[in-house]
Amino acid sequence: MVEIVTLTLNPAVDVSTAVERVVDTHKLRCEAARRYPGGGGLNVARVIQRLAGREANCLALYLAGGASGNLLEQMLTAERVPGRRLRIAGETRENFSVTERATGREFRFVLPGPQISADEWSATLAILDVLMPAPRYLVLSGSLPPGLPAKAYADLTRWANLRGTRVVLDTSGPPLALALDAGVFLVKPSLGELAAMAEKPLADEAAWLAAARSLVDDRRAQIVALTLGERGALVVTAEETLRVPALEVPISSATGAGDSFLAGLLVALRRGQTLRDAARLAQAAASATLLSSGTALCDAQEVKRLYAGTQEVV
Repeated sequence: MVEIVTLTLNPAVDVSTAVERVVDTHKLRCEAARRYPGGGGLNVARVIQRLAGREANCLALYLAGGASGNLLEQMLTAERVPGRRLRIAGETRENFSVTERATGREFRFVLPGPQISADEWSATLAILDVLMPAPRYLVLSGSLPPGLPAKAYADLTRWANLRGTRVVLDTSGPPLALALDAGVFLVKPSLGELAAMAEKPLADEAAWLAAARSLVDDRRAQIVALTLGERGALVVTAEETLRVPALEVPISSATGAGDSFLAGLLVALRRGQTLRDAARLAQAAASATLLSSGTALCDAQEVKRLYAGTQEVV
């Protein structure tokens, strides 16, 4: 039985490089490019596979087309991520990130992705319908591609709720708000995403907590995992409020840290660990990802080392 299914509707081939300084109108001589699979759901599946290995019970479903879609499939196979490619006519997008060595700043350029037709969307829904038995968790992560309505994740959430599948959500804007209206098991917003949804600045910890707790009180989510960057994270349920301290690590790239946090939470929760221990593993996975460039994501041994040194979650 597949317990965790991740669905990535708008994946990418992530291309990363570095240059001494970003300057306009000049040719910038870059380092050799590095390429990794990209997209929220795929990143979550990659980290779950690294942390859980043979016990992962995770399947990555993703839409991909064209030459870059072929490359994406090859890279996932090379990482031994169990996946199923749903072929589309459009070309899978490439995203591009550049690290400025002089300052350590990272510049990220994100393309919209290919147009998804009504037939391709129907085929995606049909694949989900034949998953038997229904997965324990369905991870809906990343942006929606052109051609899909903002309610696409909400429709999938209602489908999952009818089957007893727990939805884990990580997106932004109207797709986030609409899916929450359908009621999810776990949502992982960033502070910026939560503030945008609240339509007001969340200037201090009291405001963060109030906004997160309102999602639980309104039964839009059972667990809210609010990621706060260098300030750590806040995990809220009806019974618990956990403050997760940040770990001090040198930052190579922040890309994929939130996806790694979500993967760590899922691995621990699927094992039956407490939410407190799950939050510690999530923070260790996110921090280990900061050590890697591009979307190379975390190394399992680094996660283990950082987990052993994590502070007690309060």
